[in-house]
Amino acid sequence: MKDKRPKIGLALSGGAARGMAHIGVLKVLEEHNFPIDFLAGTSMGAIIAGVYASGLTISQIEEIALTVRWSDISRVTISKLGLMSSEPLEKMLRRLMPVTDFSKMKIPLSVVAADIQTGKPVVLNEGDAAHAIRISCTVPGLFTPVVDKEGRMLIDGGVAQNLPTTVVQQMGAERVIAVDVNSNVEMASPPTTVFQVIIQSLMVIGRASSQHQALKADLLVQPQMGRVRFDEIERASDLIAAGETAMRQAITKAEALLESKQEGFWEKFRSRFPLRR
Repeated sequence: MKDKRPKIGLALSGGAARGMAHIGVLKVLEEHNFPIDFLAGTSMGAIIAGVYASGLTISQIEEIALTVRWSDISRVTISKLGLMSSEPLEKMLRRLMPVTDFSKMKIPLSVVAADIQTGKPVVLNEGDAAHAIRISCTVPGLFTPVVDKEGRMLIDGGVAQNLPTTVVQQMGAERVIAVDVNSNVEMASPPTTVFQVIIQSLMVIGRASSQHQALKADLLVQPQMGRVRFDEIERASDLIAAGETAMRQAITKAEALLESKQEGFWEKFRSRFPLRR
């Protein structure tokens, strides 16, 4: 009997506006009818993974990306813990996503946050996905942290695990495609706003973690976006195009991952001589 194909996991990194390149990656995978069995995302990767897993089409996601602005997903707040609130992001997700319960996602989904007290990654995959995605995007210093039901103060997952390769492996993926939008984190010029300082600092922190996680992937896709800043959300069309280009270049390697694994001696023995009970 012919073996089934390996289960495929897609891990999408954080990267603020640059994370919109993930849309281009998904667009190409869809064009090639490439199966995705598990999705995991961090920060902007969590947003793209979440809306896609909930059932929005690529064309719908692209349309939203081309029109959304920072004012749509954040608002100024009075707090000692942050300059802004990401509550508008959660409200927007509830309005746009066909389903917001993790258990009802069309593709199994996990998103990554970080416990600010321990520094450890926190994988969120139960209950309210819109709220979890918001937590995953809570950039420390910029957005006020979110306290979960367990009393943990959670922030942007990029602090602990910006590229969630091992997360999709833990979900059951046998082959992993990891998309890292931070292979080049050099800005065209020094930061000029507190927002740029915070985001750029977070990306520098997450770079070492991403390099470690990239080693665990079967295929690493790194869209090349030059020196596009992390706050240039208005350049969505360029970022999406970069994701498309990178995935088109890697599609042959991706399709090779669908080939069945070769059975080892013990697996062959057990399949031919199953133990009787």
